Amino acid sequence: MKIRIICLGKTKQKFIEEGIKEYQKRILKYTKLEWNILPDVKLTGSKTVEIVKEQEAIILEKKLPTSSIIVVLDENGKEFSSKKFAGYLEQKLNVGKDITFVIGGVYGLSNRILQKADMILSFSRFTFTHQMIRFLLAEQLYRSFTIIKGKKYHY
Repeated sequence: MKIRIICLGKTKQKFIEEGIKEYQKRILKYTKLEWNILPDVKLTGSKTVEIVKEQEAIILEKKLPTSSIIVVLDENGKEFSSKKFAGYLEQKLNVGKDITFVIGGVYGLSNRILQKADMILSFSRFTFTHQMIRFLLAEQLYRSFTIIKGKKYHY
């Protein structure tokens, strides 16, 4: 069983990339973790935001595994406390399936991708950059495993 994170576009800020690497290293003590960073689609004069989101949906659909629990990050999703998220994660991991988290690009995700989700997750009512959310997800995954295993990190 593993956790997969699929996201669009490269992480451009060095400090975010370094933070992600640190939490990835920590998470690997608990489970397999795979990052799939896919190319994003640029907004041009001939492409609207909706066209960009639809083209990115095509890219994402090619990488979505069929036998995985799909959790899509979106500002309109369900919010959890860290403890409740850890409980959700533990429950899903006990099912024995992989879990795939999907983070959209600059403009969010197409409804096509949202409809494929087993759950839509929001980290906050605040809006974060799609690159910052990668770091926050990595930290919350690590925090969840420490909660599940009864480690002191959360407390």
